[in-house]
Amino acid sequence: MAMVSRRELLTGFVSASALPAVEPKRKIVDSHVHVWKRDPRFPWARETTSPPEKDATPEMLLQLMQANGVDRTVIIQVIYYRWDNSFLASVLKQYPKQFRGVARVNPEDPAAPDQLSSLIEQGFRGIRLGPAADASGDWIKSPAMRPLWKRCNDLKAPMTILAPVTRMPDIQPPIERNPELTVVIDHMADSPLDQPDQLKQLLALSRYPKVFVKISHMWSLSNERYPYRDSELQVKRLYDAFGPKRLMWGSDWPLVEKYCSYAQAVALYRDHLSFLNANDREWILGRTVQQVWQFD
Repeated sequence: MAMVSRRELLTGFVSASALPAVEPKRKIVDSHVHVWKRDPRFPWARETTSPPEKDATPEMLLQLMQANGVDRTVIIQVIYYRWDNSFLASVLKQYPKQFRGVARVNPEDPAAPDQLSSLIEQGFRGIRLGPAADASGDWIKSPAMRPLWKRCNDLKAPMTILAPVTRMPDIQPPIERNPELTVVIDHMADSPLDQPDQLKQLLALSRYPKVFVKISHMWSLSNERYPYRDSELQVKRLYDAFGPKRLMWGSDWPLVEKYCSYAQAVALYRDHLSFLNANDREWILGRTVQQVWQFD
């Protein structure tokens, strides 16, 4: 390599080829975590009959992020608080640069659209709905849901869906009515690996350009040990249908620790899945998440 003189550097007459290439640091953004804390100021919802025995605080999460090169995270309102988003609101206020928050509202409450608007004013960046597979989740098909989807669309607040793959046909109509609304499907819709045809119900949503998928839960779907090779084919099918720019990883911390460590969850998407190239990983590890939940 040619030597560069001090005068050339100072005067700016150095060609690009004369300088060593510097690879930019890849930003890693976790699309899915939860936090909670046993604190009388933030009581569990009355429906919570088995609260967690251990805390999962934002400070614990920040330590894990720093240790594993994760720059930012998206925190999903945890079910233990149900519709009371107060604890997460306090976390977002305390750490506005590190976190984005996704709230929960009661979808069967007629006031849900206005509650969403209030939450957005508090700093949240969207909501999560979780219809069950059985008849108790049939509200997702109700015409009463239309105002909530429309309010999300009007506010440009991403709609996150936690639902089994059999519910995917039920969210097609509201997606079609709100084509500009960003919709994110959690955990590959937990489509079972031993029923590969079921995934077609999620793959069908790839026709809608504003639908994104989290390729998380490789561990809970798998029948193998880390790095869950039997889950790779399902991820590959989603990759082929949606492309890397509409896929994102997520750890589901701290729930993931039942299966593997946070470090292993990060490494699973950073170092494994051999069909991904460097550009694919850049999108899946960070750029897609930032496209949906923009960080400053």
